[in-house]
Amino acid sequence: QVQLVESGGGLVQAGGSLRLSCAASGRTFSVTPMGWFRQSPGKEREFVAGIVGSGTNTYYTDSVKGRFTISRDNPKNTVYLQMNSLKPEDTAVYYCAAGPPFAFYHGSNSPSDFGSWGQGTQVTVSS
Repeated sequence: QVQLVESGGGLVQAGGSLRLSCAASGRTFSVTPMGWFRQSPGKEREFVAGIVGSGTNTYYTDSVKGRFTISRDNPKNTVYLQMNSLKPEDTAVYYCAAGPPFAFYHGSNSPSDFGSWGQGTQVTVSS
C-alpha cells in the first residue's frame, strides 16, 4: 500500500484560495491514478477530482469545475489540488487516495475503489 500525506489545509475566507499537496511513496506513482475526496459532517465521502498516472486526463465533480485544478508532479511523487474561489460549501476534510489501474478511464470514482488513503487535511471556508 502506498503511503500518502496531505498538507495545505487551513482556514480561508470565501473567495480565497488554497493549494493542497499529497506526498506519496512507492515506485509506481507515475502509473497510479490519484484522486481527491472530501467529507463533511453528516455526509458520505465524495469524489472531488481525479488524475490519471500520466497526468494527461483529469476529472472533476460538477460543483468544483472551473474552480479546482488537480495536477501532479511525478518526479516528486506529489499530487496537488489548487482550490480557487472557495465557497463555504467546500468546507470539509480533504483526502487524497490512490486508485486502481485505469480507474477513471473506466468511470470509477467511488471511494470504495481507492485502497490507499492519506490522513486528511481540514479545509474551512468562512463566509
